[in-house]
Amino acid sequence: MIPTFLGSTILVFTILQLAPGGPIEQIMLRLQMGGAFGEGGGGLDSDGGLSLPPKALKELERFYGFDKPIYQRYLSWLGIWPREIRHRDFVIPKNEVKIEKRVGKKNGKLWKVDIKLAKGNSLSVYEKDGSLSNVWKAKVENSSDKGVEAVVYQTEFSGILTGNLGKSYTFLEPVVDVMKPRFKISLFFGLTGILLSYLVCIPLGIKKALSHGSVFDFGSSALIFIAYSIPGWALGGVLLVLFGGGSFFDVFPLGGFRSPSEIWDSLTPIQKVFDQIHHMILPIIAWTITSFATMTVLMKNSLLENLSQDYVRTAFAKGLKEKRVIWLHAMRNSLIPIASGIGHILGVVIAGSYFIERMFNIDGFGRMAFEAILSRDYPITLGFLVIVVMIRLVGNLISDITLAAVDPRIRFK
Repeated sequence: MIPTFLGSTILVFTILQLAPGGPIEQIMLRLQMGGAFGEGGGGLDSDGGLSLPPKALKELERFYGFDKPIYQRYLSWLGIWPREIRHRDFVIPKNEVKIEKRVGKKNGKLWKVDIKLAKGNSLSVYEKDGSLSNVWKAKVENSSDKGVEAVVYQTEFSGILTGNLGKSYTFLEPVVDVMKPRFKISLFFGLTGILLSYLVCIPLGIKKALSHGSVFDFGSSALIFIAYSIPGWALGGVLLVLFGGGSFFDVFPLGGFRSPSEIWDSLTPIQKVFDQIHHMILPIIAWTITSFATMTVLMKNSLLENLSQDYVRTAFAKGLKEKRVIWLHAMRNSLIPIASGIGHILGVVIAGSYFIERMFNIDGFGRMAFEAILSRDYPITLGFLVIVVMIRLVGNLISDITLAAVDPRIRFK
């Protein structure tokens, strides 16, 4: 699990950090576009275009963390390299080696420290009792005619290992707060779709296997292959046109997770249940259509293969009843391919839902991630990666446990 997590996060983190079109480049682009309409706030470069002053550019690099080496940025993101939390900038005038600064409050009183400049432009921070501060640090950033420009700061270990996924560049909120409501929506649709798929596809696959070659088998196979050939988002568009109040039938809403809040808040609990189901039907159909077809065919073929095995013929030869042979012997082995694919289905259904969420105007997890990638919102993109990797790892663990439950040859020791 750990190598998988580290490998995937290192790869994606490196690509995001090195790829062009990052947040600073986007700010520069917006500045230039604003300058074209007379709205720019930067200076003119040698070509007559708008550019940021060097000091402002340096501040942006510091804000987004690009002033640090890439390995340090990754380790800080993990939470095993201390982050610098800047408190305030200050200047030590020329010919002075000591300055007093207020850094906050402690025990209801002003908290002041003494900052001393040593040889080599190194700074030390001392408490008022003369002891070296273990909370505050200071460093020199530049030297000018006015004196030494420096900053006082704190350090802390804060990253994904401590539950801190950072702050979104777009929403200006903690990534966890941005992701939580959207993840709940996608998880709700994903788990509902998976549950319905298993409840429908396993019995249907069994029925097709037991009636192999019949009219029912051929007819259902035709419908399944047609459904499999239609992308979920395309089917969603067709369903909206047919049943979403377009040119044909006004049966279901055009989109959304539920009714607007002003309507939702006025509904009774029973009405809220029906309203939620009313909004779910079309997205769930589009969400599960591909996995529905795949799982049905997989269940049928797996059962047919096991019914042709020697142990099944031996069971019949011993006089066991057909139902007992099918349901007790063949069925258990036929569920092995279904059980081993739970982890993959869970990850794909929950995370790979952008097109359907966009089609039905659902503010879900997949749509959030896609828009974060387009806007170069690195914290949300990396937070999405962490969640998806964890879902896949948990899904694989569930697959292993389920596989051990249905396959008598596998036992955990």
